[in-house]
Amino acid sequence: MANLIVTGGAGFIGANFVHYRSKVAPEDKIVVLDLLTYAGNKHNLDGLDDVLLVEGDICDTDLVSSLIADHEIDTIVHFAAESHVDRSITGPDAFVTTNVIGTHSLLKAAKKAWLDGDGKPHRFHHVSTDEVYGSLGPNDPAFSETTAYAPNSPYSASKAGSDHLVRAYHHTYGLETTTSNCSNNYGPFQFPEKLIPLFTLNALNGKALPIYGDGMNVRDWLHVEDHCRGIEACLRKGKPGEVYNIGGGQELPNLTVIEEICIAVDNAFAADPSLAQRFPNAPAAQGRKSAELKTFVTDRMGHDRRYAIDETKARGELGYAPARDFPQGFAETLAWFLSREDWWLPLLERAALSR
Repeated sequence: MANLIVTGGAGFIGANFVHYRSKVAPEDKIVVLDLLTYAGNKHNLDGLDDVLLVEGDICDTDLVSSLIADHEIDTIVHFAAESHVDRSITGPDAFVTTNVIGTHSLLKAAKKAWLDGDGKPHRFHHVSTDEVYGSLGPNDPAFSETTAYAPNSPYSASKAGSDHLVRAYHHTYGLETTTSNCSNNYGPFQFPEKLIPLFTLNALNGKALPIYGDGMNVRDWLHVEDHCRGIEACLRKGKPGEVYNIGGGQELPNLTVIEEICIAVDNAFAADPSLAQRFPNAPAAQGRKSAELKTFVTDRMGHDRRYAIDETKARGELGYAPARDFPQGFAETLAWFLSREDWWLPLLERAALSR
């Protein structure tokens, strides 16, 4: 049994982790700390009656300290972050505040409670990104845990800063930390500004599919439940002070991902005629191809060309391996979005629906 704070637990990956942890360790006590900004949604936690949701800021060190004391917290799983690269280009201040200062606030509270306090066993797990490693050429080896940091966006630079703080708190103070750097996630509850939910919902609603540059930027795609399994493995088997790369083993150009989305949406309409009534603006509802919506737009500033994850260390030390390839994972994701219009429809006005 563990008592956990999950920061950002009402967001995309955090909420999926809370659902997953509640299934695999139902005896745990889970406190979600989330500021409920535009990407946080308390309804992501519907059905989890034993989970306590606290609306608050990770930068509020006193609040974090009181939660640790009041709920006898021994584990922090830190998801809370500003994460959308486009937003970091136009407004980097929020990324430095949340990702760097917020992480430091959590580390200070954890150190005070667990090292300056009773010294009980504990774990601070920090969830980070492969983007801290920079960009790869077409023939470069995949990112490993020893790849030098070379962040290229304000977002990835802020995550790199938080990674370094976590490392420093372990090596300087002895805080028992682990860090995971993941590849691109997709799946249920993903806010519709990211590529897969954005393009899926645009295809359903007959909106343009805006493709940056030539569409050949490559990412390693990771289903969010596989990511949750990787984080769970870090908590149970990870060595304090270590970093683990968590990937999906699905290295695909954006164009391939978009083509998969278009084909899957078209097939769904062919298999279920009722979708044409629900989504009359979709090309598939009119007997046309979703691919007609593809539109090439000016590339994003500083757009990294390729990411790829070498997960050898996680496989060897944690026993981690992704369970889904992309076609299976996206089929599950599309089915979820088709069944949860009640969840995503209210978000469309809040989403940045142009990439």
